[in-house]
Amino acid sequence: MNWLHLVSYFWGGAFLANATPHLVSGLRGEPFQTPFATPRGEGLSSSTVNVLWGFFNVTVGYLLVCRVGEFALLDTADVVALGLGALILGFFLARRFGQFHGGNTPTGS
Repeated sequence: MNWLHLVSYFWGGAFLANATPHLVSGLRGEPFQTPFATPRGEGLSSSTVNVLWGFFNVTVGYLLVCRVGEFALLDTADVVALGLGALILGFFLARRFGQFHGGNTPTGS
């Protein structure tokens, strides 16, 4: 197993995880934070920009996972690397976007 492939799968998982909120917001027609907003990463970008940014993230994720080495769903190391990338970036995104959308301080019902 080439460790550089595992690093690629880790970052592929991170890019695929990052694609999700942007594509979902964009496809729902809602604005969401992107690196292109003002202030950067805090302001809202249009749904169209979010679809484009999400698609870019899917493309990079695909290239990192499917075009580097031979990713195998039955290879535990490959899946763990991809999953850790998605999980770690997911935690980061939850905290980052939660500060703008109330997710960091939920209120009880």
